[in-house]
Amino acid sequence: MEEISYTPIGEVESPFDRPEDVPTDPTGSTGATGWVRLDPAYREGLAHLEGFSHVVIVAHLHLLEEETTLRTAPPFAPDVEPGVFATRSPVRPNNVALSIVRLAGVDGATLEVEGIDLVDGTPVIDLKPFAPKDHELAGLEMGWLEDVEESR
Repeated sequence: MEEISYTPIGEVESPFDRPEDVPTDPTGSTGATGWVRLDPAYREGLAHLEGFSHVVIVAHLHLLEEETTLRTAPPFAPDVEPGVFATRSPVRPNNVALSIVRLAGVDGATLEVEGIDLVDGTPVIDLKPFAPKDHELAGLEMGWLEDVEESR
């Protein structure tokens, strides 16, 4: 397959210095405040984003050095070993992350966000408003995560 490359549009500022510092429990927000600092050339692309409550950050997990595995053991569910594509594990064939955060504000080319779960300095590839379609959420199922949640 053809190799793909992207140029980051900005980077994350967060209280987490290392990947192991980021909380992994999928049932809640980290509660951490962070910032997405875009290159000023992309400022115009933020027009009207402040009307959304949440933003999807598409990022490159630049500090991951672990070898890709196709099965994983989530730390919060030691009795389950799902495939990597059935998890949000950062150890993947490509170090790409999707992070949904609450948008607290936009100031110039900087977004203040809540619930950040990315490491400080993480390159941002893209931003999108979180705008699910109601009909897409009807019948939402959470797979093996539902069993983990019920056992807590």
